[in-house]
Amino acid sequence: MLLAALAAGTVLLWGVATAALYGAMRQPPERFGAIMKRVPMIAMMILPFQPLWNSARSGVLQVGDSAPDFALPNLNGQQIVRLSNEYRVKPVVLIFGSYT
Repeated sequence: MLLAALAAGTVLLWGVATAALYGAMRQPPERFGAIMKRVPMIAMMILPFQPLWNSARSGVLQVGDSAPDFALPNLNGQQIVRLSNEYRVKPVVLIFGSYT
């Protein structure tokens, strides 16, 4: 009986921690980073981090949808480039990745 209660408590704790991690992943990047710097590494080994991340950050765009509009400073920081202004004038290709 005690073993069953301990197992149920462990499963409940794991479920609550998984839900809390998923909730944190749904936050804006700055808030998510602030939360994650306090999460112990052992939690990343026990909780299903990658499936949660893939679900939380999957987005809603489908193939063929227009990219959401955004504005970013150019390389020298002296001008703001807005996606919607660019693709009205010419085709735009967005490439996301790491160059390091």
